[in-house]
Amino acid sequence: MAKKNKQTDPLAKLVALCKRRGIVFQSSEIYGGLGSTYDYGPYGAPMKNNIARLWWDDMTLKHDNIVGLDSAVILHPKVWEASGHVSGFSDQKVDCKECGVRFKHEDLIIQLADIYMAKFRTPIDTWTDDMKILHSLLIKKSKEIYDSIEDKERRQLAKLKGGKEKDQGNINIIWSDDITRVVLIGILSKLKKFQNLFYEILSTHVDKLICPDCNNVASLTFPRLFNLMYKSLSGALEEIASEVYFRHETAQGMYLDYKIIAESARLKLPFGIAQTGKAFRNEITTGNFIFRTREFEQMEMQYFVKPGETSEWLEKWKQLRWDWYLSLGIDADKLRWHEHPKDKLAHYAKEAWDIEYLFPFGWGELEGIHDRGDFDLKAHQEASGKDLTWFDDQEKERYHPHIVETSAGLNRTMLAVLCDAYKEDEQAGEKRVYLALDPRIAPVKAAVFPLVKKDGLAEIAAEIYDVLRTRFPVFFDKQGSIGRRYRRMDEIGTPFCF
Repeated sequence: MAKKNKQTDPLAKLVALCKRRGIVFQSSEIYGGLGSTYDYGPYGAPMKNNIARLWWDDMTLKHDNIVGLDSAVILHPKVWEASGHVSGFSDQKVDCKECGVRFKHEDLIIQLADIYMAKFRTPIDTWTDDMKILHSLLIKKSKEIYDSIEDKERRQLAKLKGGKEKDQGNINIIWSDDITRVVLIGILSKLKKFQNLFYEILSTHVDKLICPDCNNVASLTFPRLFNLMYKSLSGALEEIASEVYFRHETAQGMYLDYKIIAESARLKLPFGIAQTGKAFRNEITTGNFIFRTREFEQMEMQYFVKPGETSEWLEKWKQLRWDWYLSLGIDADKLRWHEHPKDKLAHYAKEAWDIEYLFPFGWGELEGIHDRGDFDLKAHQEASGKDLTWFDDQEKERYHPHIVETSAGLNRTMLAVLCDAYKEDEQAGEKRVYLALDPRIAPVKAAVFPLVKKDGLAEIAAEIYDVLRTRFPVFFDKQGSIGRRYRRMDEIGTPFCF
């Protein structure tokens, strides 16, 4: 696969800036680093904390019916059995035995389809063994799929052929009869039924095909189920310790505690519980800097409502969450909504929407807004034997509240803010890099620069610094040219310099 030029790739330039200025950098770097783990440095840690604080304040200060929680990272193992994560939260993985890259099965099939559809347009005498194998498998399946299509689809394929075999070029040389030729035309034309046939063959014969990362043939393993939850042991003696899991999401703690919280805070429906904290997912594929990592931070709010009111609150929270990203200064043209298809919903969801941001590597999820119904409360009630129903004083009835969830990634939000704020310009023939951050997010709010060290100016600057630093993060710098000092502050997004 072609490698991007680090001098022109926007993400690579941002990664370089983050390392150079102590914002985010590889963890355990002196030992060669550990994949997809990062440390947030002296400017990255406060930046991340500032975003989390803005979220927290937006949730708990602007809404008098939303309170906070800090629940444990390690919960009782039965929590994850009841929630469906132990049995259902797994992906199929495929490993390359040569380069060691691990793929999600569904992602791999999409990559292979793109590769092989392009390869089939090349002259037959250039074909490699893996292409011949795939060709042979397609021929075996061709009559079966052709017999299943309707006359209308056959006419559509004939139209694609245009009645002129010479116009199909290499396709006619490859296939020995009309049926197999038509099937290939259907694949190359991306007709759904033929695409599905192609995906089926790729799915069941990955061990014979090329690795998209290292180009080795027959180096891929068959798909295997891979649980995304991190296991550990709880107890000092390993032989009698209990198996536990690091939490996969912060949400479950809020469901377990919702009745205690409502009683102690004297809450009435509807109400919300907000939480920020670490979560852990043993992701098959990681990458794109801090976008997908195995250790990350979430900003989640669970909103408990009366049954029948979910749709109304889902729409309200969709608008509120969209507006929050705009309040951070993120370009609205780089945000969009994505609705999850009904057949792709998580096991707990009735409806799900994502707010996506256009990163340098493409669209990626920032936050999910979900209708979780009463799945979680019912599941935990059944597993624990404890009553998790809500008694409605007005209606004089009991029921399980329904839940509207807003689940945002703190690390991803920070990456979106950094991508959006990264700017370059040129002054007097010299390129300048800076971060145009919202002052509330900037890790340093102001810098004080004495122009000279004589005439008491340095002492006056120090006095100003001493006054400001008791209220704001401020930087004092008297070394080097004034232009260089400004540029250092520009690169970390400092809004004010004196």
